[in-house]
Amino acid sequence: MSVNGANPLRDAQDRRLPRIAGPSGLVIFGVTGDLSRKKLMPAVYDLANRGLLPPGFSLIGFARREWQDEDFAQEVHDAVKEHARTPFREEVWQQLVQGCRFVQGDFDDDLAFETLKSTIEELDKAQGTGGNFAFYLSVPPKFFPKVVAQLKKHGLADQKEGSWRRAVIEKPFGHDLTSAQELNQLVHDVFPPNEVFRIDHYLGKETVQNILALRFANTMFEPIWNRSYVDHVQITMAEDIGIGGRAGYYDGIGAARDVIQNHLLQLLALTAMEEPGSFHPKALVAEKLKVLTAVELPEDLGKHTVRGQYSAAWQGGEKVVGYLEEDGIDPKSKTDTYAAIRLEINNRRWAGVPFYLRTGKRLGRRVTEIAVVFKRAPYLPFESGATEELGQNALVIRVQPDEGVTVRFGSKVPGTSMEVRDVTMDFAYGESFTESSPEAYERLILDVLLGDANLFPRHQEVELSWNILDPIEKYWDTHGKPAQYPSGTWGPVEADEMLARDGRSWRRP
Repeated sequence: MSVNGANPLRDAQDRRLPRIAGPSGLVIFGVTGDLSRKKLMPAVYDLANRGLLPPGFSLIGFARREWQDEDFAQEVHDAVKEHARTPFREEVWQQLVQGCRFVQGDFDDDLAFETLKSTIEELDKAQGTGGNFAFYLSVPPKFFPKVVAQLKKHGLADQKEGSWRRAVIEKPFGHDLTSAQELNQLVHDVFPPNEVFRIDHYLGKETVQNILALRFANTMFEPIWNRSYVDHVQITMAEDIGIGGRAGYYDGIGAARDVIQNHLLQLLALTAMEEPGSFHPKALVAEKLKVLTAVELPEDLGKHTVRGQYSAAWQGGEKVVGYLEEDGIDPKSKTDTYAAIRLEINNRRWAGVPFYLRTGKRLGRRVTEIAVVFKRAPYLPFESGATEELGQNALVIRVQPDEGVTVRFGSKVPGTSMEVRDVTMDFAYGESFTESSPEAYERLILDVLLGDANLFPRHQEVELSWNILDPIEKYWDTHGKPAQYPSGTWGPVEADEMLARDGRSWRRP
């Protein structure tokens, strides 16, 4: 080994060896919840299975359940068997389980936090975690302040010489600008801003990172990625399910706060940003902030924003209830389960190009995509009937479920006459690469342990996003109520009318 601990045989330029986390551990608050069981614990196992975690990695669960360490280990074991992406291997499990501990208690319970502190100290000695721990707040937002305050009070957030403590926060980051600023202030009082990781799991998806590769690693897209060639951009995140058992969380929040404020505005920023000087987090954030600062709301919010609620209908062969009939929902609720808005970006690259963002539950199918729709050719030297079936060229980036990129362009139909029609060219991740894409949470948890903040929204981005959404939410609060749309359709007719007024229509994903 060389003096500074680096491996002298390893070339820094060699990309074949993945980055492996150093000595560290993860504390999950709310470890009995769905997110933890279905995503976080399986992601930790998958990282261990891929050899990306240190040998002494430790996992501490904190919750109210009366569990012993072995009960917790069994819970992790079951979650991993059911939800992990990679095959179950006994030897990997045996190594992981040695660092599993459970701490029982409420967030008010000082004794529980003292137990947590001594558990961390014990694992430092037994597993060699080096005092490096990330605290994952997989809890309802109302508990964030309480947990963060307890971490401060018991000295759990203190950064000792040569080690780190990090906080990981799940969305939503507040419910408007004021609450987001208060939350940021509170967390930054305890953890330095560069040790706070806000999880937007969309940014962990390979296809979202591929937006940057597509734009900046190729010469063929960037020259036409501007107002001279692009007619408009549509960003869609559709779900085919209802609110399920999340009435308590969802009612009062709604689709726009739940999805547009974070996921869709992040996708807009990546699609519209200028080329960064490097992929260093500071350079990336600087460019995203410029875009979010330049976003302009429509003057007439009544004409260029739409909200809706799903109503009872047949979907997927079964009769489903409407939002207002769901358990735990107030029949007078004005919470939106569908939201569509039109935004513009005031800069030289995008002036005059509308960005249409839409999201909803109980829509036609589950899909997330970004469609960059190009202008029609200024002149077509064909006979009038030859191009009747020719639409607009489009580049569609599919974020989920079948990740990939589709290019739509015109081609001659085989035959003796000159007839031009739309065709598509498909790139699918699953077919072009032999390895399967890691789950977003695998990438994000590894980045937290490595301290790499590239894929995490900074607090300025969160606040700017609320700045964009707050006026729309205020307008909706005082104007009418959500339009109804039958479950299984693509949203209310008002949303189709919103685009029709601009002479455009929604893509059918």
